Amino acid sequence: MKLIFLGTTGYHPSDRRHTACLMVPELGIVFDAGTGFYRVREHIRTTSLDIYLTHAHLDHSFGLTFLFDVLHQRKVQQVQVHAEAEKLKAIEEHLFSPLLFPVKPPCDFRPLVGRSRETKQGAFVRWFPLDHPGGSLGYRLDHEGRSVAYVTDTTATHSPSYLSSIQDVDVLIHECYFPDGYEDRAALTGHSCATPVAEVARDCGAKRLYIVHIDPMESPERRIDLDSMRRIFPETYTAEDGLEIEI
Repeated sequence: MKLIFLGTTGYHPSDRRHTACLMVPELGIVFDAGTGFYRVREHIRTTSLDIYLTHAHLDHSFGLTFLFDVLHQRKVQQVQVHAEAEKLKAIEEHLFSPLLFPVKPPCDFRPLVGRSRETKQGAFVRWFPLDHPGGSLGYRLDHEGRSVAYVTDTTATHSPSYLSSIQDVDVLIHECYFPDGYEDRAALTGHSCATPVAEVARDCGAKRLYIVHIDPMESPERRIDLDSMRRIFPETYTAEDGLEIEI
């Protein structure tokens, strides 16, 4: 099962990174639709797409406005956007207000019901709440004995509420916007510092950790110290746009 990182920053795109978007082409699954979503077009392998949004903040949803070009000359018969009902309502009413975007894109909005669903390919997608202003969701995907968890826009802490939901995953993708020393700012904005993220990966028993939702400025004083994270959890990596991994 291949996963492609199409957008690995948060807040706004930079010359190096676009905002949040991940894709599992063989399953037709996309997690978040930030500005990196336009890259989905080159990786479509299925006749349907299921887009799972963590929340409705623009750096995770604005890419839905790219759907017309993403689907151009691609044999996709169905596109479903999954998220909490109130987030989908906000997107429909505001992002696709006729004053902002005159034509609704070719997709169906599907509110998430329960805590999991099985895809057509027999994969299981599970979701769980995260602490973030306005609310957010994390996701776990299990397919043919392999697993990946996507946790973004939340503040990693010791023994977070979502720890049991990501137990023993092969790959943990976790946001890491701030280096250590910015704990107050992280708590205020609902984002994570480096050390707690590495501790979460260690404590959940993940095999690998990839950090995303990285500060788009990446100034020297706010650059993540990967060596310090690896002293806690050795298999820690920085995700880059275009990176492809096997799970």
